[in-house]
Amino acid sequence: MSETGSGLPPEIELAVIGAGPVGTSLAILAAQAGFRVTLIDGRPASGANATDTRTFAIVRGSWRLLRATGIGAELAPHITPLNGLDAEDGGTHWFGAPHAAFSTEDLDAGDAGEPLGQMVPAGALQAALDRRAGETPGLTWLRGARFSGMETGPAGATIHLEQGAVIRTGLVAACDGINSPVRQSLGLKTEGRNYGKSVFAADVSLDRPHGGIARQLFTPEGPFATLPLPGNRANLAWYMKSGAAETLAKLPKETIEAELNARFAGFAGEMRLDGPPLSYPLVMQISEKMAGPRTALLGDAARRINPLAGQGLNLGFKDVGALVDVMTEARETGLDPGSDTVLARYQEWRRFDSAATAMTMDLIDRAFSNDNALLKPLRGLALIAANRIAPLRRALARQASADQDHLPSLMR
Repeated sequence: MSETGSGLPPEIELAVIGAGPVGTSLAILAAQAGFRVTLIDGRPASGANATDTRTFAIVRGSWRLLRATGIGAELAPHITPLNGLDAEDGGTHWFGAPHAAFSTEDLDAGDAGEPLGQMVPAGALQAALDRRAGETPGLTWLRGARFSGMETGPAGATIHLEQGAVIRTGLVAACDGINSPVRQSLGLKTEGRNYGKSVFAADVSLDRPHGGIARQLFTPEGPFATLPLPGNRANLAWYMKSGAAETLAKLPKETIEAELNARFAGFAGEMRLDGPPLSYPLVMQISEKMAGPRTALLGDAARRINPLAGQGLNLGFKDVGALVDVMTEARETGLDPGSDTVLARYQEWRRFDSAATAMTMDLIDRAFSNDNALLKPLRGLALIAANRIAPLRRALARQASADQDHLPSLMR
């Protein structure tokens, strides 16, 4: 990255690099707020999206933000209400297996019947956002366009694309993933760790109703979780040692089912695969800063955390809401939305929440993924307290579901 001396006024107010759920929702919401936006999308200009079998737990606040984009009705046939969260310590305990449970009743009423969140298939979410992006006034969508570099200066930023195009903008939003080329061009460093684990994930059919409850079993090897899907189905995530998840995902369907049921049928019921399994490495990576000259980092470009409680994408949606708010406030007060002052406000708002959530997920993973005789009584008491002390349970439920007054306006 270098300084530009062109001094030319920006052509647009916001350039969004990366068109996953975070980038596309930001582009739509910023355009709806009246900003001139360009969405730079590296996916091929023609052809269907790559198959994505993941399912996201979109918590209450994030679902409100997504509804504001206008895709709620389109997603309605695909989603499953998340009515509760249940965590159980599967280690050996002399007083039984401690657990904690949260439900919709632990939150304020809010909208009539509004659950803790929604389970949303990744493919359906991206398709709905894409269709909405294509019809949003004020949003220019460049497909098959890849970022290659940029310069920044007092007047704005100049973005270069691999195809040779040049875009001048007042603000750049880096939504380009864990290996963010934009972050690298700014010279921002990251910190974190490799867990030495991978996650095996798959959709399964169950032999008993899930009731919209997301359930998590902590074992000494790592957590095993089931997330509710439409019908009597669930999306499961099993933390395993590096290499084990990758190996399991390649085995025949019958072998995988036998292994799952031998280990977890008592917890989840009999399971049958309902689609191709996948695996991915488990890492934590946090950018040292969430903003640079004329640039804000969002989503995985800002941090990748342990997916223990499904908070990763939800943190990205908090970034989206915060950036839209600070841009709107800047415009109302006559400030430049891409100025250092405005970006400092965005970073101040989002940095602590990012780091605190990442550290909390890391601490929970360390505390529960073992059979340590000293830790077991302490974590058991923590679960019992979370389950039995109503004010604590309600506070944890509000935190987990992003249902708090200090959140961005689109999430309240």
